[in-house]
Amino acid sequence: MERDSGVPQQLPLGVSLRDDATFDNFYLSPDDPNRQAVTALKDFAAGRLPEQVIYLWGEEGAGVSHLLQSACQSAEEAGRSFQYLPLGELLPMNPAVIFDGLEQLELVCIDDLHLLQGQQQWQTALFHLYNRVRDGGGQMLLGARRSPRGLGLELADLASRLQWGLTFQLQSLNDSDKLAALRRRSRLRGFDLPEDVALYILHRAPRHTGALFSCLEQLDRASLMAKRKITIPFVKEVLKI
Repeated sequence: MERDSGVPQQLPLGVSLRDDATFDNFYLSPDDPNRQAVTALKDFAAGRLPEQVIYLWGEEGAGVSHLLQSACQSAEEAGRSFQYLPLGELLPMNPAVIFDGLEQLELVCIDDLHLLQGQQQWQTALFHLYNRVRDGGGQMLLGARRSPRGLGLELADLASRLQWGLTFQLQSLNDSDKLAALRRRSRLRGFDLPEDVALYILHRAPRHTGALFSCLEQLDRASLMAKRKITIPFVKEVLKI
């Protein structure tokens, strides 16, 4: 369906995408169970899948938010109109205003759906947006920490709608994969993280990958400013761990 080229790709909501949230930055081991989901999302973001709705869920640190933002980055590269909406940042706002006109976009990505429990105004607004997007031929990518059945929504019609689309559960990385992902991310940032330093961070920092990558980003900035290599003493000094 042809879209109005005058619709902005990003609405002025103070929401931005992380530069490092790309499909290339999402670590996949050779036999990774998440590979099917990532492949589907790449095709979905580029408009190559007929499905109108994909629901992606996984525990904190599994990479749900990363992949939703990656889909938006990919949609932008494909010249598609899109919007990324992290509900964790937007719940204090009026959902009717936030969702107004989004059905004109080609891809709407809504994150943090697990926060909708008890938010009846948001549930009603999302139900109507869901219907408008489907009726208009658009696509929705939805992310949460719980499955559609596990959201505990009060609006039964919305709970039912969320079970209609294609659903993927992301599996969290084991420690070996986290170590490999941490070292790979460091190389993508332009430096090599020694294995002993990566192990030190893995065993002492918060365990989920989002926190580990935040530690890496903090160390990278501090290393550039201090013009020092990232060693275990430097990690202790900067991260206080």
